[in-house]
Amino acid sequence: MSQPTLVLGSTSRYRAELLRRVVADFEQRAPGTDETPLADETPRDRALRLAIAKARAAAEGLDDALVIGSDQVAELGGAVLDKPGTAQRAREQLSASSGHEVHFHTALCLHDTRSGEDRVHVDHTVVKFRSLGTDEIDRYIEREQPLDCAGSFKCEGLGISLFERIDNEDPSALIGLPLIALSRLLREAGIALP
Repeated sequence: MSQPTLVLGSTSRYRAELLRRVVADFEQRAPGTDETPLADETPRDRALRLAIAKARAAAEGLDDALVIGSDQVAELGGAVLDKPGTAQRAREQLSASSGHEVHFHTALCLHDTRSGEDRVHVDHTVVKFRSLGTDEIDRYIEREQPLDCAGSFKCEGLGISLFERIDNEDPSALIGLPLIALSRLLREAGIALP
């Protein structure tokens, strides 16, 4: 029996680099999902809803595929930290995070087009930022340009120096794709992994 096509429902280079750690052959498709938050939606629920929506949107027109959708929502004191987009917003986010815990909800959906089944997982990571000075924040932003990252940092790069600790079950989740959970979901769907 042939293996289904594996599709990453994301154009994120970070997620593609992560996925290459566990599988060599996959396609990438842009899901084109509306990411507008819903009223009274928790950050965890938002991440899960968007991961499912991305997987299903990227699966359109496919009949023998496993489609991966993922979304991450960062939360500081109940407020969502979206991708900053500008250096000024990144400064504001990092200043607000300084000395505090930021919660990251990284949701994953593996949509099977053969059965219509969704396998899902949500990873919860807590990042404790150390106290950051204005000059440190400015140097970090100038050097790493984390403008397309929720929370305004790249933990796989220099961003790791901003933290006191990271508490989670899967270190890849903070980068944007929980590989331990994904490997389990792929095995459950019949994909042979080492």
